[in-house]
Amino acid sequence: MSLFERMKQGASEAARKVEQTVEITRLKSQISSREKEMDKLYARIGQSVYRSYIAGDVSTSEEEVMDYCAELTGLEQEIAEIQTKIKDIKLEKTCTGCETVVPVSVRYCPECGKKFPEEQQEKAPDTSAAEIRVICSRCGAENDMAARYCIGCGDELSAITADAKYAKKDDEDDGGHR
Repeated sequence: MSLFERMKQGASEAARKVEQTVEITRLKSQISSREKEMDKLYARIGQSVYRSYIAGDVSTSEEEVMDYCAELTGLEQEIAEIQTKIKDIKLEKTCTGCETVVPVSVRYCPECGKKFPEEQQEKAPDTSAAEIRVICSRCGAENDMAARYCIGCGDELSAITADAKYAKKDDEDDGGHR
């Protein structure tokens, strides 16, 4: 690959990353806006209950509070949908066992060992050049140093064992030579 082609590819990748960052920032702003709306609803619930308390019958605020709670539930659902969009952009998913966020290519959670459903196992691009990884002795999958369970087979990884190997990921194009 010529120098010009590499520069062009690098510029294209940088533009894609900027676009991704702008979209994530926009989505996070939407979440922040929804959270502010939720704070206002919490205050209204409190005011409604307090007014009923002062009036001597707390049950009079029940209908109003239920309406506010329904609005809160809707906002929580919107936030969850926006968070899912952010994970999709970042090529991430969340473990249902321990709530750990992991890349979409992972088959087993590195924290709790739970297997992900097959439809969630999409191939993510490899962006981890020159990271130190633990190689699973059972299936050969590369795992993050902090992982407790293999992302490929779910086996428990030990910090340092005789059969665990460490590998430094190299650039595939040049075989590690610069």
